[in-house]
Amino acid sequence: VAAAFGSFRFIIKGSLAGAAVYVAYDQGLLGSGTQGAEALKKAQAALPPAIQEWTSYIGWELPPTPKFDFSLSDSWNKGVQTVMSALSVAPTRACEYTVEGWKYVK
Repeated sequence: VAAAFGSFRFIIKGSLAGAAVYVAYDQGLLGSGTQGAEALKKAQAALPPAIQEWTSYIGWELPPTPKFDFSLSDSWNKGVQTVMSALSVAPTRACEYTVEGWKYVK
């Protein structure tokens, strides 16, 4: 019985993971950066009305959502540029640190 329950849990978890990957692929989240940005814009436009409809159906009252002036894609791009900049100067810095290390050892 325990083995059957364990395999049943595995099947359910695998199905949920597969469905999540399919939805992410279907919405364009696994595509290029422009497809991801478009999917994010669609989600930002669709999510507040859906939450409002759900809370009115349940009967809950939620406070208004705060407005942030934050762009996830700009932050992501800045992070990628920073990492690429650090990787581009890494060989030069490694040589400099090696020379300094040999001078210290001598």
